[in-house]
Amino acid sequence: MISRILSLLECSRVFSLPMTILSWLVVFTYSVINAGNVWYGILCLIGICFVHLGTNILDDFFDYKSLIKQVDFNKTEYLKNTQNTKCRYLISGILTETQVLKLAGFYFFIAGLIGLFFYFVYGALIVKICIIAGIIAVLYSFLSKIRLSEIAIAAMYGPLLFGGVNYVMTGNLSKETFILAIPTMIMTVVLFYIHSIMDFDYDLKEGHMTIANIFNSQLDSLIILKILLITSYISLFVICIFDISNWQVLSALITIPLSTDLYKSMTDFSLDNKSIPEHKWFHYPMENMEYIEKLNAESFMIRMYQSRNLMIYFSLFITLGLIFANL
Repeated sequence: MISRILSLLECSRVFSLPMTILSWLVVFTYSVINAGNVWYGILCLIGICFVHLGTNILDDFFDYKSLIKQVDFNKTEYLKNTQNTKCRYLISGILTETQVLKLAGFYFFIAGLIGLFFYFVYGALIVKICIIAGIIAVLYSFLSKIRLSEIAIAAMYGPLLFGGVNYVMTGNLSKETFILAIPTMIMTVVLFYIHSIMDFDYDLKEGHMTIANIFNSQLDSLIILKILLITSYISLFVICIFDISNWQVLSALITIPLSTDLYKSMTDFSLDNKSIPEHKWFHYPMENMEYIEKLNAESFMIRMYQSRNLMIYFSLFITLGLIFANL
């Protein structure tokens, strides 16, 4: 039973949950400092995580349906692909299409129950937030094909997540919360943009339009990555300028070397997509590496871990900054 649950979580890409949890942690900490309800904040996190997992599952399902419609699609050859491993459980038959849809339905059902609870507590506004988030979650796979995936992620991890969590914890919407969201929102977009860069050739082949493949090459597309990284650090100063918190949040600047290392790693990937980054102490945690090595997916997954962990450390330092600023 436990192994079955772990397998389902793996298929749901549970490794990506830390970015949701850490985004939540920033606004949760801010809301607690402002007399927010701790238990409501934790309950909200559970709902957000289920929406995240459900979105991952639906994204895989629709990508899989798109793949099998291709005339030249070959399961055996596709499974050799080291970059696109996310549909592997569907292609290899570990889960059926029906099981995948049931799993997504379960995730969204639990999230819906939590949303219903907050409706009875706060009324219609929370329903509107949930509906907008739900629409983005269901349509994400389609949005990712028409150059809107980064916009969708920014909306989900910015105003919707920060505004929603702060609202259920304090009963108020504040402009300060939306400004606070900017740095982690951008750093989360970085994670998804890196995925688009590494899927550059595959997206072109499959007819997916992304911001990355607007450019002539992966190397050219790194200009957007550079802009996003620089903007995320500049936005830390905005938090101080608007007196949302004090200078302690600038401690997140300590992650700049990780951003520089990530950018270099993506440059190497753009020149050679088989290159494997040198393991450094600040790259960790990197779970399931033995399994990833068996799939020959180190080049892709190590860089995903790099970007995910950058977002984790970045958010942690902002959280610590908020705490120390209020001691």
